[in-house]
Amino acid sequence: MDPFLFFTLIFIATIYLIVKTCIVVPQNYCFVVERLGVFRGALGAGFHFLIPIIDQIRYKQLLKEIAIDIPPQTCITKDNVSILVDGILYIKVMDPYKASYEIENFRSATIQLAQTTLRSEIGKLVLDHTFSERDDINANVVRALDEATDPWGIKVTRYEIKNISPPKEILHEMEEQVKAERVKRAEITISEGEKAARINRSMGERQEAINLSEGEKTKKVNEAEGKAKEIEFIAKAKAKGIQQISDAIGNEGGAEAVNLQITEDYLSGLGVILEKAKTTVLPTEMANVVGFFEGISKVTNKFPGLDSEKE
Repeated sequence: MDPFLFFTLIFIATIYLIVKTCIVVPQNYCFVVERLGVFRGALGAGFHFLIPIIDQIRYKQLLKEIAIDIPPQTCITKDNVSILVDGILYIKVMDPYKASYEIENFRSATIQLAQTTLRSEIGKLVLDHTFSERDDINANVVRALDEATDPWGIKVTRYEIKNISPPKEILHEMEEQVKAERVKRAEITISEGEKAARINRSMGERQEAINLSEGEKTKKVNEAEGKAKEIEFIAKAKAKGIQQISDAIGNEGGAEAVNLQITEDYLSGLGVILEKAKTTVLPTEMANVVGFFEGISKVTNKFPGLDSEKE
């Protein structure tokens, strides 16, 4: 046998034994080791020795949190609307032994379970609520998956819905609904503004009416006070005049002067009546008229100065 070939085979065998014997496990990984086909243990991060050929690394589990895309799927809402929903799922291997031996492929199984759970949750809600209750949907999916995957040694930490895509017809109807809501809010705002404006105007008109009534009241009070003072002054003047007439009557010729003044007032008033009246009324007894003028002549003779004043 060729010595070079012999040493080459020895070198390859040595390298193979070293590789199979000395194992370095990276951080956040766990290697599941089987001895003669039976689980021997799980190797954490670090340097480990194995028995060549007897010990074998069967599974390599990543202990980091894993993000898994959930493919889009068709879900039917409670009001029979078909929507397309996709999401993202976050899981973490907590028990490498269960993740290796309790389930064949925990990633695929978790994706399938997430899709069925999501369809069930969407079927409980009407279309409008699927948009407004995303947090509740995510929480319910996480709760259901976490309970289902616990026997597999998997911890479901989060689930997030990425997109909810209704059909085009539904989108158009939703847009129309949004427009209608905007118009409704605009009309409500306008009506509230008009209401406030009417209230302000009515309050202004009420205050104006109050001010006008107060002014009218003050005006009438002032006019009444003025008339009262006027009446008071006239009454005082008449009283003074009457007092003076009374004093004059007591003097010589006072009574005749008063009669003369009364006669003049009578004639003046009668002249005004005859001038304005359409019909003329004369006394029926002429004797009274003659006696009336005789009395005037006596008064005139009594007071010669009156004739000179009239001339």
